[in-house]
Amino acid sequence: MNSPPISRRNLLRTTGLAALGGLGLSACGSPFASGVAGTGPSANTLAYWNLLGGGDGVRMVAMQDQYRKQHPEVNLEAVTLAWGNPYYTKVTLSTLGDQPPDVAIAHLTRATILADAGLLEPLEGDLLTKYGLTADNFTSTQWDKAHTNGTLYAIPLDTHPFVMFYNTDICQKAGLLDSSGNLKSLDGPTALVDALRAAKQVTKAYGGVFSINNDTATPWRLFSSLYYQLGGGSVLGDEGRQIVMKDDLAEQALDYIAGLTVREKLMPSSVDYGGATTMFASQQAGFYFEGDWEVSTFITAKTPFSMTQLPNVFGGQYYVQADSHSFVLPRDAKRDDKRREVIFGFIRSMLDQSKTWAEGGHIPAWKPFVDGSEYDTIKPQSNYKGVADAARYDDPGWYSGSGSDFEYIVGSAIAAVAAGQSSPKQAVAEMRTRLTKYANTAAPV
Repeated sequence: MNSPPISRRNLLRTTGLAALGGLGLSACGSPFASGVAGTGPSANTLAYWNLLGGGDGVRMVAMQDQYRKQHPEVNLEAVTLAWGNPYYTKVTLSTLGDQPPDVAIAHLTRATILADAGLLEPLEGDLLTKYGLTADNFTSTQWDKAHTNGTLYAIPLDTHPFVMFYNTDICQKAGLLDSSGNLKSLDGPTALVDALRAAKQVTKAYGGVFSINNDTATPWRLFSSLYYQLGGGSVLGDEGRQIVMKDDLAEQALDYIAGLTVREKLMPSSVDYGGATTMFASQQAGFYFEGDWEVSTFITAKTPFSMTQLPNVFGGQYYVQADSHSFVLPRDAKRDDKRREVIFGFIRSMLDQSKTWAEGGHIPAWKPFVDGSEYDTIKPQSNYKGVADAARYDDPGWYSGSGSDFEYIVGSAIAAVAAGQSSPKQAVAEMRTRLTKYANTAAPV
């Protein structure tokens, strides 16, 4: 009766830990014992959480194994959790419950949200310098994005932009390659459409493909890149509390997509993620539009392909939608400099293995590797490395970022246009209406 009122954060802490326990994450002997519901890691244990699957996961495991070989005195407990909102919910709740991992992967768009909520440790002090975790060693766009309100909260690992894959055999037959075997420039309002038409003549199926069905991320990445190139700028303003989307430019970008899929049928208007990759791998499409991480899929499939940056379709300042993986330290009052030294040593080890990471398609943020000659020998992954400077991150807001509610809302509306189920005007109105509800809702943490 005399207890203090329950705050939102205390309520989340209590219910969140109960929920995590219900998911079986507090079992004794599990990797979570040192991060979610245990008594904290021992002095020689490093708890590391990530959300990396597929080819990314394979490469991260190899990098972790290399760290273990170099540091046998450290017991690295690495845990991979479900991608997207489930992962960030668990990071949030474990931190509120005072049992966070020592270090975790976060997209830079999500690190900003976690930092704003007071869930991350600010990164400062001489230990950063000792391990070379300073501005001069990182690509500038990513280093700047790693700051929230002027304070460093994340150490960037990479940039993963939306890119264009192309089948070299199909493009050769379509007359789209230059004398060096590289794709000719497709910049400008008609070049990409013309190239898709030419590729369709070769495949007798489609010129290109991107996933639409049951996928909200890919449509958003394509649309937003076009919207940014049109000069649309932000969709969200005031930390997500305002919708500032330029409706006319959004409709123009959507109309361009509808032209590709619905009017000219240069791309399928009904295909899911797996179907899109299969179509490109089986040479039913000359071009494939997706994040850079699918390079592993086509290498494995022995597809004759290369990669390059998304064309500058509208001829303005070049932008492309992107995000970055980064390392963050969820806030922990028990953490001391001795533990930080182990954590920063682990992060530095991961950065020193940027070659392994680059082979998976992502552009490393670690300048000692990016600026060296070795990166240029990794083909086709280094073809688009300059895109890191043109990366356009999703606008900040508590409901925004990779794998977020924002992405689901706008991506669903964009996919409906690509499928011929909605007009650009209807889609923009739907985006604005649904986003406004989130903009008028206070952040839950």
